[in-house]
Amino acid sequence: MKQLIKSIAGKALLVALLIFTCAISVLAQNGGSSTTTHTETQSINVQPWVWVVGGAVFILILVAMLRGRGGRDSVHVTKTTTTESDI
Repeated sequence: MKQLIKSIAGKALLVALLIFTCAISVLAQNGGSSTTTHTETQSINVQPWVWVVGGAVFILILVAMLRGRGGRDSVHVTKTTTTESDI
């Protein structure tokens, strides 16, 4: 159990270090030049069909995960015991 805790703590430390490194690299890209460009392109995230398809996929994944817990594949064990007073 201690090894499991140590491995989870080690993985958490590595993830935190990775996030910190990504944050540093993003902040480092803020250069000294101040050029501005204006484009008139529309992002794909603004279109409503993207949100509808994303929501439908999320719901399908959620249903598939929850159905696997208590579906037809689950095993039910019934145990009966008899004692000498029952005979």
